Amino acid sequence: MVMGASGSKLEKALGDQFPEGERYFGLENFGNTCYCNSVLQISQAKKKTGVIAPKRFVQRVKKQNELFRSYMHQDAHEFLNFLLNELVDILEKESSAAKDSPQSSSPEKVLNGPVQPLANGVKKEPPVTLVHKNFQGILTNETRCLRCETVTARDETFLDLSVDIEQNSSITSCLKNFCSTETLNAEDKFFCDKCCSLQEAQKRMKIKKAPHILVIHLKRFKYIEQLGRYKKLSYRVVFPMELKLSNTSDDVDTEYSLFAVVVHVGSGPNHGHYVSLVKSHNHWLFFDDENVEMVEEQTLQTFFGSSHEYSGNTDHGYILFYEGLGKS
Repeated sequence: MVMGASGSKLEKALGDQFPEGERYFGLENFGNTCYCNSVLQISQAKKKTGVIAPKRFVQRVKKQNELFRSYMHQDAHEFLNFLLNELVDILEKESSAAKDSPQSSSPEKVLNGPVQPLANGVKKEPPVTLVHKNFQGILTNETRCLRCETVTARDETFLDLSVDIEQNSSITSCLKNFCSTETLNAEDKFFCDKCCSLQEAQKRMKIKKAPHILVIHLKRFKYIEQLGRYKKLSYRVVFPMELKLSNTSDDVDTEYSLFAVVVHVGSGPNHGHYVSLVKSHNHWLFFDDENVEMVEEQTLQTFFGSSHEYSGNTDHGYILFYEGLGKS
C-alpha cells in the first residue's frame, strides 16, 4: 500500500533494496504534535509507506496527562518519559491480572530512582517488563569521606541519562563529565555515618549496569539567571555511530550502535519542531511528520550542532538512542 508523494519517493529511492515485510509511514501532525511523532517513529510498527493519522493515540495522551493538552510547544523528552512510564503501568496491570496464584503480589515499580532494599538487605527486583528489559540500567552514586575514607554507595535505576553539554564536545566527553568526581565542601559537606559529623567528601556517579538500549538526552535547554528564562544551547556535540562506555561504567566492554536520533529544530525552547532519524536495515530514514525519505549516514553530522553561537543552523540532536552490540 502506497500513500502520498513521500511514500512513492522513498520506494523509488530504495528500489529493489526495499526490505521485504518492512513498511514506513509518516505521521500526521495535529497542530503541535511533532514532539509525539518524532518519538513514535522510533518504535512504531511500520507498514509499507504513506501517512497515518494517530488521532486516537494523541487524544489518549492528552486525556492521561494535562501537560500535553495545550497547543503550546511540547518537549519530546518529557513525552518519552511519559510514554515509557505509561507502558510500564499497562504492562504491570496486565501481568498482575494474569497471575493465577493468590500468593503472588504485584511487583514494586522501579523506574528512575533508588533501588529500595528489603528488611534483610536484599534488593527488591524491578518488575520484568519489556520496558525494563530494554531501557533500564543501574547507576551507582559513590561518596568517599575524606577524613575516614569510608565509601558509601547507593544504587538507583534509570531509563535514560540526561547529560550536560559543552561547546565543541562529544557524547563521550559528556558521559565522562556525568561520571566525574565532585568535591563536597563548605556548605555542601557530606554527613558521614562513621564520623557522625559533616565532612568533606568526594562524590561520583558511574554506570553499574548498562541497559540494552541506552537513551541519552542532551540538556540543550538551560535556565539563564541573567536572562530570567530558558535558552536553547546550540552547542556542537558530536555523537558517534559506535559508542563504548569506557571510564564511565563497570560494564567496561559494553559497546553500542546508534539507531535513532530525535532532532529539535528551532532557536528557542518555547517554539520549534521535532523530526527523527531512524536506522532500518542499514538505511537511514528521515521522518518529518507526514514526510519520509532516505538519507545518507553522513547527513547525521548536520545535526551535531553549531560551532558558533550565532549560526543559521538550528537543527540539533536532542535525544540519542543506542543499541547494545551483542546484548540480548
